[in-house]
Amino acid sequence: MEGLQIKPDGVYVDMTFGGGGHSRAILENLGPEGHLYAFDQDLDAMAGAPDDERFTFVRSNFRYLQNWMQYYGVEGVDGILADLGVSSHHLDDGARGFSFRCDAPLDMRMNQRARLTAREVVNNYSEEHLADILYLYGELKQSRRLATAIVKARQTAPIETTGQLADLLNPLLGPQHEKKDLARVFQALRIEVNGEMKALRQMLAAATQVLAPEGRLVVLTYHSLEDRMVKNVMRSGNPEGNVEQDIYGCIKAPLRSVGKMQVPSDEEQVQNPRSRSAKLRVAEKN
Repeated sequence: MEGLQIKPDGVYVDMTFGGGGHSRAILENLGPEGHLYAFDQDLDAMAGAPDDERFTFVRSNFRYLQNWMQYYGVEGVDGILADLGVSSHHLDDGARGFSFRCDAPLDMRMNQRARLTAREVVNNYSEEHLADILYLYGELKQSRRLATAIVKARQTAPIETTGQLADLLNPLLGPQHEKKDLARVFQALRIEVNGEMKALRQMLAAATQVLAPEGRLVVLTYHSLEDRMVKNVMRSGNPEGNVEQDIYGCIKAPLRSVGKMQVPSDEEQVQNPRSRSAKLRVAEKN
């Protein structure tokens, strides 16, 4: 909320509605003339949408931010908040297949209308493709060995559930980091299933377009790939971090970083273990 610097009559976007906590906090700071648009592609999230004339729920992937703002006739947004990664309500609903804590079908779709599931990835991707996903999105050094084990096991019978996948991979993970590495496996599959990196790239590009001058972009990231892309866009205006300079040597970019990158306190990390890898960055439209 501090990063957004909410104006009572401003227009704001919560890119990741989830359980609605951030949206409710924004609404508490808005006056009667303000408005909040909240994105979530998950049908289940709509159940928590507040009944408020100042609130509009958009059931869509946040990559379509610019399209929807044009649809609603919004010419400039005063602030955008994105809390990336998986929502707590996805993890709490074991049947959705996001967590290895429950034995459920390998699904992991944030949008239930999408076709690609974790089952398709695990059982149909080539060994090389699986290894690349586990290494890139899960940052797992043993990605090749894990991919080999998956391909060998599925030749006997399809891997259908989160429990089957966990039982298969646990013996290959070090006992000291078993849960952490298994969480990374599930993270990598989830990112692939939902096309998260491509969607983030498109959303950040749209954000630089729809923000009004001095509008704020606030992003919470949870792994290095997300954070690197966000940092690069805030610094240079593009995900690759390619800096352009004018004839005076000044950086030409649509945004400028505000303050220092923030991490959760030790107390918050104890209360919410998921926050341990969180980084919060704020930028302002030039």
